[in-house]
Amino acid sequence: MFHISRQTVGRHRSLYAGSFIALAVGVFLLGLAATATAATIAYDGPLADSITVTTLGSPDTPSQQVRVPTSDADVSGLQTVLSLVGTLAGFITIFVIASTFAFAVASRRREIGLLRLIGATPRQVRRMILGEALVVAIAAALTGAVLAQLATPLLLSKASYTELAPVKLEPASPWVPLSIAVGAGVLVAMLGARSAARRAGRVGPVDALREAALEPPRIGPVRIVFGLLFLAGSITLLALIRPSTGEGVMPLAMFTPMLLVIALTLLAPLVVPWISRLWALPLTRWTQVSGLLARSNVIAAPRRSASLAAPILAISAIAGSMVLSLSFAADSAEAAIRDTVRAPVVVTGSHLSSTTGVAAADAGVPLQFVRISQDDAQLEDAEGIDPAIAVKTRQLAPIAGDLAQLTGNTVAVGKEMAGFEHYRVGDEVPVTFLDRTSVKLRIVAIIPDAFGAMPSFLVPVDLARKHAPTAEPERIFVLPDPGVDLAGKLDNAVPATEWEAEQAEGVRKGNQFGLILLLGPAALYSAIAIANTLLMGSLQRRHEFVTSRLLGATPAQIRRMVLWESSLVGAVALSLGTAITVTVGVLIRHALTSGVADVPVTVPWGVLLGIAGICLTLAVGSALAPTTYILRRSQPSAAVD
Repeated sequence: MFHISRQTVGRHRSLYAGSFIALAVGVFLLGLAATATAATIAYDGPLADSITVTTLGSPDTPSQQVRVPTSDADVSGLQTVLSLVGTLAGFITIFVIASTFAFAVASRRREIGLLRLIGATPRQVRRMILGEALVVAIAAALTGAVLAQLATPLLLSKASYTELAPVKLEPASPWVPLSIAVGAGVLVAMLGARSAARRAGRVGPVDALREAALEPPRIGPVRIVFGLLFLAGSITLLALIRPSTGEGVMPLAMFTPMLLVIALTLLAPLVVPWISRLWALPLTRWTQVSGLLARSNVIAAPRRSASLAAPILAISAIAGSMVLSLSFAADSAEAAIRDTVRAPVVVTGSHLSSTTGVAAADAGVPLQFVRISQDDAQLEDAEGIDPAIAVKTRQLAPIAGDLAQLTGNTVAVGKEMAGFEHYRVGDEVPVTFLDRTSVKLRIVAIIPDAFGAMPSFLVPVDLARKHAPTAEPERIFVLPDPGVDLAGKLDNAVPATEWEAEQAEGVRKGNQFGLILLLGPAALYSAIAIANTLLMGSLQRRHEFVTSRLLGATPAQIRRMVLWESSLVGAVALSLGTAITVTVGVLIRHALTSGVADVPVTVPWGVLLGIAGICLTLAVGSALAPTTYILRRSQPSAAVD
């Protein structure tokens, strides 16, 4: 059977070329992320710039020694980004491969029916399809792995000495990461082909006698059940996007759209026809015949339409949700900084040039310590403050506890950190300062978050100076005497509103950088997948186009039909992607801005419309190009071939 599968792939090279390209690119991205991650793991920074601590342990987790880098030579940020890139690439690969294999099987419905007519059993047909998938998967995975290995040195050279990896990274042994990438690629291909193989096994012998390759009017109950299960899981995740979720809100902004995409893709043959009819209402009135044909083609072949829409839905929903969520996160940060800073003047330096007319100068001392938990240890930023002064220049009204008790070995913890680690007033936090002094800091207050205006941990200024004697303030919040205008009287002084705007802009630029790193590879792969899927769809319709010519349709009419058909599929996918983006975005905004007044609303229309425009352009262009090629090289007489 495997020999037959190899021969079948060779005979249908053009049909499986799309699956090969899609999987090769997917394995390339997975392999690149894996080899780069291996390089970060193999990197061993200087021992002098690290602290080794012992975790607390728990009844289920034994204590262990953890080495925590304390210098700028930390590559953990790059490791996090690479893991997310790999997750996104793997997720989109599954959808693309499933769509391309499903389309390839649907295009061979008559051929499979002929095999059933001459005696092939459903099991043999399934084995043949899975064998074809294995042939394509092995070739594509090995190709992608070789390309990943060749591109790894270039990626590491670009990533070295950047914000995420301020060190020189060298390639590590590629065998383990590339083996994982190849294995994942083959597994993804087989999972994607499994559904197509089951569907092929249900093709009856009578399908060989049909001139029109009509799809079955219903989808299987298993697909419906799994679609509803994923939809229920998505609703559960949506319910978790609330103010009390804390740090978990942003990961939900990425993983919730993934589950929704899976659910809608499984249920797409039921959903696509209904949305297509809505979009087709103005289209048919404007275009008449070509629009009617486009609507009929999309509705009559819901599985094919769903396969074509899947990559557009995936990237538009995930990218749109991330873009909108990060924009709302920046709005929330801007409002939080504005509400926290009471001082009208901020000095961006370590000292005041004059104290004349100054009622209070809040010069926090920055420091770091290693926070130890049950199973991990993290390097945390902290700030030493004088509570009596800080409460005059910043909004530090505690949610719980009393900030006046911030003396000695004590700490005030931000609301988000307290919620994530389940800290309460009176708990003790084991820490090790960079001078390698270990203490337990008692929590005396839980305070509101205002990243940019203060870190998640505030300690007494005397404790900060004791363990970081050379640290200098990075900025000073200045409260002038009543009736005194300090404008132009202090060096490096700016109005607080200007400083707040700079901090918010910094947050937005950081978010944009993260989006490029996370979504760049996935967006590139999705663009290839969209073009690849639509290209496959049009190339397999040669007989249909030639028959239409025989019936009197002109090449221009066929091109218009394909134009509106691809536009209709793109519009349906973008509609579903928009619904996911808006739903997730609204919930994320509510979770991030609860309790904060007058939060600005910044919707990145340019980016969102750009995503939609690129997806639609790729869909239309990838469908029209092969159609034009077929029409130029085929004559109506070919319909009888």
